[in-house]
Amino acid sequence: MSDRERHLKKLSGAQFAALEMQLYLDTHKNDASALKSMQEYLRQAKEYRKEYEERFGPITPNDLYGDTTFNWLNAPWPWEHESEAKK
Repeated sequence: MSDRERHLKKLSGAQFAALEMQLYLDTHKNDASALKSMQEYLRQAKEYRKEYEERFGPITPNDLYGDTTFNWLNAPWPWEHESEAKK
């Protein structure tokens, strides 16, 4: 697994956990511990996203923030990953 993939995995894990906590809180609105956990996952996701964008560029076109270089086009396409090429 590449460094880029590891960063994306950390980010998606934190985003997934925050969403799961949000869904839980839809039916358990008074669970202060769950709310605290959701806030921590959101903080982590924000941190991981910032780290990723600093190293690898924007994740989506919406993340360009005025950048018009389209750097995401330089990232490997799914079929260009070494692990995929061996199949």
